[in-house]
Amino acid sequence: MDFSFTEEQSMLRDTVASYLADNYSFDTRRAAVASEAGWRPAVWKAFADELGILGAAFSEELGGLGGGATENMVVMEEFGKALVVEPYLGTVVIGGGFMKHSGYAGAADVIGKIIAGETIIAFAYAEPQARYTWQDLKTTAKKDGAGYVLNGHKAVVIGAPWATHLVVTARTGGGQRDAQGVSVFLVDKNAKGVTTRDYPTVDGFRASEVTFENVALGADALIGAEGQALPLVEKVIDEALAATCAEACGVLRKLHEGTLEYTKQRKQFGVPISSFQVLQHRMVDMFIQLEQSISMTYMATIKLADSDEERAKAAAAAKVQIGKACKFVGQNAIQLHGGMGMTDEMAIGHYFKRATMIESAFGSTDHYLARYEGLSLGKAA
Repeated sequence: MDFSFTEEQSMLRDTVASYLADNYSFDTRRAAVASEAGWRPAVWKAFADELGILGAAFSEELGGLGGGATENMVVMEEFGKALVVEPYLGTVVIGGGFMKHSGYAGAADVIGKIIAGETIIAFAYAEPQARYTWQDLKTTAKKDGAGYVLNGHKAVVIGAPWATHLVVTARTGGGQRDAQGVSVFLVDKNAKGVTTRDYPTVDGFRASEVTFENVALGADALIGAEGQALPLVEKVIDEALAATCAEACGVLRKLHEGTLEYTKQRKQFGVPISSFQVLQHRMVDMFIQLEQSISMTYMATIKLADSDEERAKAAAAAKVQIGKACKFVGQNAIQLHGGMGMTDEMAIGHYFKRATMIESAFGSTDHYLARYEGLSLGKAA
């Protein structure tokens, strides 16, 4: 399996890393997430206009740079290193994924606006009762003439406070947990009947509780085939998992490097604590977890183009490894820093918080371990 990057992908990595080094310092990021807005729209515009990275994962026919999942992986890993909060995952990976894979009639127009930085998308899929079962939906979209009427509640919609549009899963038929009857809609966040309650998350991001009350949708809001969208949802979430794992690799690298640097400076009994063999073993174990996570992420990204079963197994396996690594590396980083590791003034605590949130993103480690087992046995999990 070839893990090498093309010249263009290496240039993309260097471009993103250089911009973030100049414009996304820890103190700058900390001030941005503490502001009323919680992010910097100017940075998002720079991603579109100066760097062009919002188009890196789209084909040239759609106005992009001709890339795909590997380009998303490259960008997300660099974003993890800098703890970028701007909504690349929700907009480019998830929103763009639904546009690319669904045959949506307006995909070219939406993707063009994503690339230009004009359309920002948040994925409204989670419901309080559903846990990680994507088809467990109380949100409904009932036919009304040629269109639909949307009602329901979505929880912890990451990036919704900044979004212009929401990609919403809703039930158009069947029972609450049936695989059939799941549909996906593109909803203007400013549409009548859409209300949000916005709040910060522990890792510096922003999210919303979103309520839909008799929201009128045109027929053109439907993404993909009515009632047949569950395979599409699973495919896009697997792509989001691979991208999230890439972000985690960036976070894990900074946790390891920051801990290594700290232990070289922190002295006990007159010598750096990095000279203690037991701590050296601990940091080697952290490094091994990082390297295993990188390999699993690369594999998951490559297998996104394989069959549904192979794609889902690879994504689940990568998420299991990432979940274990986030917990092990994050907790050891904090322990080796002592109590000061959790202070707001130190970057290591912020990386730990992000790692903790990634551990449960789209489902816990136990959930994906069970999913992998179920797929391996030939049944859904």
